[in-house]
Amino acid sequence: MYHGESMSNPGPGPLFKMRTLLYRARMLALRGLTMLMPVPRPILFVGADSTRELTRAIARFGTGHVFIVTDATLVKLGVIEPIVEHLTSLDIRTTVFDRVEPDPDFALVDAGAAELEAAGCDAVLAVGGGSPMDAAKVIAARVTSNKPAAKLTGILKLTAPPLPIYALPTTAGSGSEVTIAAVLTDREAQLKKPVVDPKLVPAAAALDPLLMLGLPPGVTAATGMDAMTHAVESYLSRHATPDTDRLALAAVRMITRHLPRAYADGSDVEAREAMAIAASYAGSAFTRANVGYVHAIAHQFGARYHTPHGLANAIVMPHVLEYTRPAAERRMADLARAAGVESETDAELAEGFIRRIRDLNDELGIPDCLTQLRRADVPAIAAAALKEAHSLYPVPRYMDRRRCEAVITRMLPSSEADS
Repeated sequence: MYHGESMSNPGPGPLFKMRTLLYRARMLALRGLTMLMPVPRPILFVGADSTRELTRAIARFGTGHVFIVTDATLVKLGVIEPIVEHLTSLDIRTTVFDRVEPDPDFALVDAGAAELEAAGCDAVLAVGGGSPMDAAKVIAARVTSNKPAAKLTGILKLTAPPLPIYALPTTAGSGSEVTIAAVLTDREAQLKKPVVDPKLVPAAAALDPLLMLGLPPGVTAATGMDAMTHAVESYLSRHATPDTDRLALAAVRMITRHLPRAYADGSDVEAREAMAIAASYAGSAFTRANVGYVHAIAHQFGARYHTPHGLANAIVMPHVLEYTRPAAERRMADLARAAGVESETDAELAEGFIRRIRDLNDELGIPDCLTQLRRADVPAIAAAALKEAHSLYPVPRYMDRRRCEAVITRMLPSSEADS
């Protein structure tokens, strides 16, 4: 267990305590920035066939030529064709860019921006999960900022407003349709790098459960637990506010109730719509409160092993929660109540919440370890995760390298754990 330190596993030394004070000072400055920074709220259309409401809104905004950013699978499944047809009926031209793959990188964004400029489009419509939405947001920024994608990573690096961005999520997970961030992969460095700016918030989005009915159970599970991670980490964040708390707790309630239903029956429209709303709530919560070590470690799994982001978050979350518990017991107790856990004390509730996350993972077919993880990679993964977290995330309990490696080691497959 992580919440006890023995003689063989001594507590943090003075150097780590000094570094922790520096991290907290940095996060305090970042909190001041985020509290002062206005975050736009997109127009949201919700419900079955709300896609058509969004396309009509795009027409009302005076759009002439939409650049649709998506992936080849959605094109093959016939998801894109009716959207194109409806836009065409509204006298809006379309160009479809369907080259997005999981973990979009700098080259993909630069290629998309070149195609957009060649076509003369004046707006961008993302259709898909987190990867198409992230790619679309940065493509829209790339063409107006006149910088290669690699130069846009970081906080507030956009020099001009992007082209108008619209979003049609086909998964209930990333919440990117309401957030100020997008994540790109640096293939050479094997790192994921965020682009963070309020200008990236889409102008409008549709949460249409009909677009999600064909999701396979595995994708439903992973993306749903991605939304759960956003809600949990934003609630445990030191930057949480009453507004983000309200959204995060609502998301946890909805996900706990509706994700197993959507997983068991992909045609359950009510569950799909509830999950879409919950993912949006969780996205709005972490836009203000930010995330933590779960994301910092999961990003490294995605960059190194191409682990789907939601799956990586789901695997990492209970291990990080176990480490975090001593510093966040009361807040975890709140999360436990939202998840339907009943017990007498905060300590019991916090333990029950971690168990609830593990049980939910098990119910959704999500393992407790990462098959691709190698013991030899653990030090580099820990170093990269700590660099990310200590630069950006207001976590409730900091880790040093040794503790981070210990957390990651718990996710080794049996073949590596026994070596």
